[in-house]
Amino acid sequence: MLLAQLTDLIGRTAPLRLISEAAGAAAEGTHEAAHELPNLLTVVTHFMAEGPAKAFIEQWESMIFAFAIAGLLILVAQLAVRNPQMIPGRLQNVVEMAVESLTNFIMGVLGPQGKPYVPFLGSLFIYILAMNLAGTLPFGKSPTSSLNTTLSLALCVFVYVHYIGFTKHGVLGYLKHMAGSPTNTVEWVLAPLMFVIHVIGELSRPVSLSLRLFGNVSGEDVLLFAFCSLGVTALSALHSPVGIPLQTPFILLAFLTSFIQALVFMLLSTVYILLWLPHDDHAEGHH
Repeated sequence: MLLAQLTDLIGRTAPLRLISEAAGAAAEGTHEAAHELPNLLTVVTHFMAEGPAKAFIEQWESMIFAFAIAGLLILVAQLAVRNPQMIPGRLQNVVEMAVESLTNFIMGVLGPQGKPYVPFLGSLFIYILAMNLAGTLPFGKSPTSSLNTTLSLALCVFVYVHYIGFTKHGVLGYLKHMAGSPTNTVEWVLAPLMFVIHVIGELSRPVSLSLRLFGNVSGEDVLLFAFCSLGVTALSALHSPVGIPLQTPFILLAFLTSFIQALVFMLLSTVYILLWLPHDDHAEGHH
């Protein structure tokens, strides 16, 4: 009798009930976020009364997680550099290894002239990786499963890349680069056409960056939700407070794909910067 009451209580209050409700909503097509597992904010708002606070949390859920992850990374960085030692501790050692690996990778693409861009590109990789992995944690959420987040990151890269173009080439050099850097009569004749093509290509880059990251991360969320829901509903007839963890293998796969997607985003951003560096910098980097 006591076990039956406990099972009924868990079924009414635990996130498993939210999963079951979301699965039913997904089948009926009545829930906008039915493709995601319940996260901490979902559980909190489930027990909140309707009002501005609940509406605010639901609307800005991804941004809340994004700022929380950024704050956590800043805290880790501060703890790592607060009291540096000649013989580093575990945290300092991990952070130094990460920074050294990212520096070598980025400068391997950009050459010695790429050192000023390591902080931006390295921070971009670590931040995206942390946001991707957040969705694999219990009650976590990947902010990169929202197109608003990925588009914001892509626009930051777009603005930074073109800022580099202006500062490295100047206004006239920037326009000449956009026209294909013509050097002879035929190329100057084709310059207006090349300018239009180049503009379209530059505008397509943030779109492709944002959609690629959004599509892959949201796809992982759909996969995890589907198998988690299947594991819960498989034991629903037994009124079990837990389900079969069918999503476990896909969580391990999500670790790998989260790393790959963060690396691809950073690598493409690095290449975009490389394309805007002056030719002398290119030659020195290849040398």
